[in-house]
Amino acid sequence: MPELPEVETLARGLQRELAGRRVLSVELGKTDFMDNPAEIERELPGSKIRGVERYGKFMLLRLQRFPQNGGGLQESALLVHLGMTGTMIPRPVNEPRVKHTHLVALLDDGRELRYIDPRRFGRIALLAGEKLREELLRFGADPLQIPIDEFVRRIRGRRARIKAMLLDQGVLRGVGNIYADESLWKARIHPARIGARLAVGEAKSLHRALQQILEKAIVLRGSSISDFLDAEGEPGEYQLHHKAYGREGKACYRCKAPIRRIVVAGRSSFFCPNCQRTPRGGKRGRRAKPVPPRGTSKKAAKVASQKG
Repeated sequence: MPELPEVETLARGLQRELAGRRVLSVELGKTDFMDNPAEIERELPGSKIRGVERYGKFMLLRLQRFPQNGGGLQESALLVHLGMTGTMIPRPVNEPRVKHTHLVALLDDGRELRYIDPRRFGRIALLAGEKLREELLRFGADPLQIPIDEFVRRIRGRRARIKAMLLDQGVLRGVGNIYADESLWKARIHPARIGARLAVGEAKSLHRALQQILEKAIVLRGSSISDFLDAEGEPGEYQLHHKAYGREGKACYRCKAPIRRIVVAGRSSFFCPNCQRTPRGGKRGRRAKPVPPRGTSKKAAKVASQKG
């Protein structure tokens, strides 16, 4: 978290709020997740925010700036990854800053653009020119823009598990655990299936399912499972529509079989064992350990795990 729909939601909100604004000054807190904090502190003041867009799970604040060391107008971008608990939000300058505010940019309309991240698993980098182009070339196709034939070619061209490929940012940029599980459930494909073994029709079905799921999630402003808030500080609503993710033991909406959880590509994967069957002889993924209820002691959890 956040994934493509959450980042798209936040980027659209920030585009409305920030496009055309100029950064007057910058204050930094903890900087261990920033690529180049000294450069951000030096070069971001005076920059004009041309726009905000999503690139995979990243936000790009497109900037125009005159470098402090002279030279002409330069195009650059502030690359922002929200990690697990990050958010970026404009607030009135007189509103008290919350704990874990690590970047504050004073804007020319009197507000502050604040980056808040308790766990600091995100990333912020100021990039320009070739460095920016090289960074963006590391990522695969956008799942909302990739043509169906190209999607089928990529998915059926590798002998990796389909869940792993959906999570691989070099294949598709922006898909994470939630929307991979939701799309596989909608397409009736087991998360441990091998991509090269999918029929063409199955791969096309997954392409449609993935785009439909992502587009609906964007309309509902993403999934707020723990920390995600949009640019107005409001949670998303798509978590109310999850069909597989996080529903272990609950009845499948199609066939009423209990949703199961296994580990695929190192991630918990939720699926319906009846609707999303593994072919005979296929890899099934590793059985996931039961998740103990909140408040369970470590000793009790260990005993429960051994019994399970």
